[in-house]
Amino acid sequence: MALSRKKWNNILIIACVFMVAVLTFIDSKTNKMPDDAHVLFDDSNQLTQLQLNGVWLNKSNGIWRCADSVLNCQSLATAWEALMVSPVQMTAGEIQSLPAYVTLSIAINHQQQAQHWQYYPQAGYLQSRSQNWYQIPPSLRSELEPVISSQ
Repeated sequence: MALSRKKWNNILIIACVFMVAVLTFIDSKTNKMPDDAHVLFDDSNQLTQLQLNGVWLNKSNGIWRCADSVLNCQSLATAWEALMVSPVQMTAGEIQSLPAYVTLSIAINHQQQAQHWQYYPQAGYLQSRSQNWYQIPPSLRSELEPVISSQ
């Protein structure tokens, strides 16, 4: 028994509607910011300089400059400037299972000394010098990685 063209069209329409519903549901779950996420830098604590694994960003006169090897300077600076994090409690077992960290040096507008944090880019965690842990929402993690030229 062959299906008529009208029945095939109805099957395709239903399949498309179902696919749009599934993709909308997935998008709403992955791009939603956690309720406890807060900006790391605000008007009183503005990011002015950042160094990550030898890659540096510097804000001078409201303009971001980066190392010559960084191809995504403005988007990288904007992502770090608007970074949102959620405080988390980490157990010793969770800390030991984390992949390698990168030292992150952050300079803020009104402080003389830079702050040194540990950044776990693969897991999306930040650890402050005072041993406070923060998680970066998954939707923001990819924007925090510098694109380096292969020169």
